[in-house]
Amino acid sequence: MSNTFKTIARFQYSTEAQIIKGRLEADGIQVFLSDNLTIDTDPLVSNAIGGVKLKVLSKDALKAQHILDSLNKYSIDDDGNTINCPNCLGQHIELFSTIKDAKSFFAFIFGVLFSALPFYTKHKYKCEDCKTEFDLK
Repeated sequence: MSNTFKTIARFQYSTEAQIIKGRLEADGIQVFLSDNLTIDTDPLVSNAIGGVKLKVLSKDALKAQHILDSLNKYSIDDDGNTINCPNCLGQHIELFSTIKDAKSFFAFIFGVLFSALPFYTKHKYKCEDCKTEFDLK
């Protein structure tokens, strides 16, 4: 059997790929990343080159895909419970930052002008199924 590689996942940033790589290697699957150094050098080209590619040997692809499918990729609360959408009860929830009020806008401008870390950020959750935005209670 030849040692051909199969891309089983793509990530926008190499840190995400490194986490999954560690998980797969813990199960004895040999993992290779491509384009991770390019994206580490210039993260803005990630979408243009298709992100960081996580590759495994073809013989391990099915096992690796099964492990990837078993991972929970969505948000959980502080107690480890899955966050559900209040509108559709879906579980495909993502956390994002917003700039919808004056305070967060000026904090963003200050950070850009002075190359500072943001000192005020407003976070919300968004359901990927019905696009509802909500705060966690």
